[in-house]
Amino acid sequence: MSALSELSTLRKQKGGANSPTEKADGRWSLFFLGPWYIGLILITAGPLLASLYLSFTDYDLLTDPQFIGVENYTQMFSDPRLIKSLQVTAIYVFVSVPLQLAAALGLALLLDRGMRGLALYRSAFYLPSLLGGSVAIAILWRQIFGTTGLINQVLSIFGIEGQGWVSHPDYALSTLIVLNVWTFGAPMIIFLAGLRQIPEMYYEAASIDGATRLRQFWSITIPMLTPIIFFNLVLQLIGAMQTFTQAFVVSGGSGGPADSTLFFTLYLYQQGFASLNMGYASAMAWLLLILTAVLTALNFLLSKYWVFYND
Repeated sequence: MSALSELSTLRKQKGGANSPTEKADGRWSLFFLGPWYIGLILITAGPLLASLYLSFTDYDLLTDPQFIGVENYTQMFSDPRLIKSLQVTAIYVFVSVPLQLAAALGLALLLDRGMRGLALYRSAFYLPSLLGGSVAIAILWRQIFGTTGLINQVLSIFGIEGQGWVSHPDYALSTLIVLNVWTFGAPMIIFLAGLRQIPEMYYEAASIDGATRLRQFWSITIPMLTPIIFFNLVLQLIGAMQTFTQAFVVSGGSGGPADSTLFFTLYLYQQGFASLNMGYASAMAWLLLILTAVLTALNFLLSKYWVFYND
């Protein structure tokens, strides 16, 4: 008798997959999963499909949607502000995310050395990740980098005349990049957990062979951390693509000065809720989804060349 037949016989002896007990368990599991399924349909899948339909319509929230085909999508190619918002978002993502991960890894390495009050330091460094996306911090950031803000007050001590950093088109985006780098807490905690999983024997063997600290870092720490780096990279890229609050508050919702902080999500908001061009905004939302999916897929495709696992 084959193993499959023996398993089938055993299941029948115990009541089988369709026994009253298992049927009851299945019904109760569906009952407890019910709220999740309802939320999935009403809060996620429903609006998602609705926005897909609206992206092919001319809809202003006041009249019924009028189907116009792919006109919203073709309009994007001739929209200079949309192209500008993509450029601003790309600069923000590809500059702030690597700097944020570098800062997070650097602090994780310092904390991994061990010190008194480590739990307190971890909590203090994690706090910016909780507060960085809030309206209050964005307002505070605008004050710090304002004409009479803290940065200019510090520069004046050294005889340097500052300027309104958030009101200058050459520097406004840089202040938001600094804000995103400052929210390094979440990836830092993950890096710290990864560092604790690297076996100490690797470093001991490298020290016996005469490897310096820098050599150990590049030959042991970085390769062993590549899965953690990859995980943090994907999460932070997705988060940076959706950044909205900071740019909205710092620029007063305009994306200024001179559209220097016009993130894609901010322009989407302007089209959907300021201009009531909800059909075009829905098409923009799907473009954002596609771009984020492409970036994520590209990361997964390239990961096989630089991410190393134990096997």
